[in-house]
Amino acid sequence: MKSKSHHHPTPVSNGNTSEGSSPSPPPSPRRHSAAPHCRRLLRSKTFSQSRRESSVAGIIIRRGLRYFLLLPLFYISGLLMCVGPFSGLVWQAPLPGSVYRSHEIFEKLWHEIESDNSSAIELSSVWRYGWRLKDQKPCPNTSYRHHFVPKHVSTDPSGYLIVEANGGLNQQRSSICNAVAVAGLLNAILVIPHLDFHSVWMDPRRPNAGPAAKVTAKSNSICKQMNQKDEFGDIYDEDHFIRTLKGFVEVVQELPEVVMERYAYNMTNIPNIRIEAWAPIVIRIAPFANRLAMNVPPHVQFLRCFANNVALRFSLPVSTLAKKLVIRMIEKSSRTGGKYVSVHLRFEEDMLAFSCCLYDGGKAETIEMDLVREKGWRGKFRRKGRLIQPGLNRVNGKCPLTPLEVGMMLRGMGFDNNTSIYLASGKIYQAERHLDPLRKMFPLLYTKESLATSEELAPFKGYSSRLAALDYTVCLFSEVFVTTQGGNFPHFLMGHRRYLFGGHAKTIQPDKRKLVILLQNMDISWKAFKNQMESMLIQSDRKGMDVLGTKKSRRKSSIYAYPWPECRCLLESQNSTIKLAPTPLMLDEEAESMI
Repeated sequence: MKSKSHHHPTPVSNGNTSEGSSPSPPPSPRRHSAAPHCRRLLRSKTFSQSRRESSVAGIIIRRGLRYFLLLPLFYISGLLMCVGPFSGLVWQAPLPGSVYRSHEIFEKLWHEIESDNSSAIELSSVWRYGWRLKDQKPCPNTSYRHHFVPKHVSTDPSGYLIVEANGGLNQQRSSICNAVAVAGLLNAILVIPHLDFHSVWMDPRRPNAGPAAKVTAKSNSICKQMNQKDEFGDIYDEDHFIRTLKGFVEVVQELPEVVMERYAYNMTNIPNIRIEAWAPIVIRIAPFANRLAMNVPPHVQFLRCFANNVALRFSLPVSTLAKKLVIRMIEKSSRTGGKYVSVHLRFEEDMLAFSCCLYDGGKAETIEMDLVREKGWRGKFRRKGRLIQPGLNRVNGKCPLTPLEVGMMLRGMGFDNNTSIYLASGKIYQAERHLDPLRKMFPLLYTKESLATSEELAPFKGYSSRLAALDYTVCLFSEVFVTTQGGNFPHFLMGHRRYLFGGHAKTIQPDKRKLVILLQNMDISWKAFKNQMESMLIQSDRKGMDVLGTKKSRRKSSIYAYPWPECRCLLESQNSTIKLAPTPLMLDEEAESMI
């Protein structure tokens, strides 16, 4: 039996053994300490990881800096894609109401519109808020005549005021009324204002007419001044204007000979004042429109009221034909008791071009409007930074309503096809196509051209302000007036109607921002549309009774649009014999004196 051999550990040699020593067994494999090895391994891993992290961080920082530097480029590129020449390549959902689809809505709902006459509104009961006028406060017994010293024309006057009224019919009306007030403030003698039709409305100008015409002889000077007078007299009753203002402001037809001689019979030699100023003898202000603030003393406000509502009366040729047109409209409105609706429609070619709106004419319409803008405004719409945004204009209520939209709105409010409509407008853009839907909804559609004969209109042809005066008068005596685009025409007309009809404008003012959204909704039903239009009519009824009651609002609002209560009280304080509420059937001398 073999004995077990025992192995004893052998001392580790230090490598310095002597040669004579007995041989020792071979050394065992060298054993390494575990702790130092782990530490070295850990340090190696940590170092490599930190190097990787620092590398990644460096890459991220470098890339982030690169992206940060590229970010403005991306932003600018995005703007160019959205509003620049590449915007058509980027699809964007149109804003509600930004796309004209009214013609599609009309085609879809026409059968319901045609058959819906069951809930027709009576014209005599459209306005429901007149009862509030019963609570008016009595006017104070105050006279303003003592504020104005009567002036007498002499060879050496204290001063003369000459104004040139520019713009259309009602902007000129504002200029005339303000000129009367300024003459009262300055204690000046007012020369009959020169109406500058030609510069804006391209009306025919008589030879040598206007202050720019130079004359060298007395006869030519008188002739020129008579041409100025005739321009005023073409529109307004000049004798009535001078006679009515007598005792408040002295008005003369022309400058005296001694004054004209001082300026060599040349109006352009008279200093033209474009700021608030006053000089002795004579002053000329051109152009003269909204040069007088609305916040003025009561006696000056009185002059505005008096000039606008009493002194300014249309000339005999204008008022004679206008009266005929009103009577003919009343006769053609027998189905509704002689009452009719008037619509001021701003759908002329130049108006559409200026508003930068698009309808259903496609690319051809876009090209045509661009040409009209270039012809009429010569690069104004191509200036740097000027963007044409038809959709945004429509959403913001800046686009003129089409005849179709006006018709749908009125039918939705409850006016049926027995209602007589008077259309006050210039030449309608593509009239046959755009007026056809309106005629379908309202067959009793009339204009000054259809009511008057060609012989009656011949003296007015080519004179836009005289034609506008006819429209103004017929609209003034309508039971309902509809405004579609704003401007001086409805501004003055609503104020004049408030004056005539006891404070109520009797005017429909559409909420166009709301209307365009409704007329883009292809899912809307006729019943839902009608409900919205009936609410809009009620809103117009309430707005029509806006009689300013606070000093703050009176200071900011126009006395021509909101004449009550000031004008009523100021005129009554002068014991005016003019009645405040004539009806269309009262077209006698008193009612005619209001127009």
